[in-house]
Amino acid sequence: MTDSPSSGEVASPEEVLAALHHELTARAEALRSGATVPSGGISFGKRVGEGTSIAIERFTDVAIHGQLLQQLTLVDEALARIAEGTYGQCTVCHRQIMAERLEVVPWAATCVACA
Repeated sequence: MTDSPSSGEVASPEEVLAALHHELTARAEALRSGATVPSGGISFGKRVGEGTSIAIERFTDVAIHGQLLQQLTLVDEALARIAEGTYGQCTVCHRQIMAERLEVVPWAATCVACA
């Protein structure tokens, strides 16, 4: 996901989120570019065949793309909270989010109690 900082340095949340933003954007773009590949006419008959396999693959790609965009939105919101100076503060109860939670879920907007 992210490059490891050299000599034992810990990456800042902003660095982690920026790298994640870049990775998610690249993955979403790869899915979009793959969707433009023509596959010819997809025919659906009574038996499972090539057309059905292609359709299932496309449905899967659409679902994955949607999940990537949702995660990208969460990452962008976390980057905005960093810029505002509210990163690490629960958006519901306004208490501090535990550092362990932010390590695992750096885009977390809420503490565990409010999640």
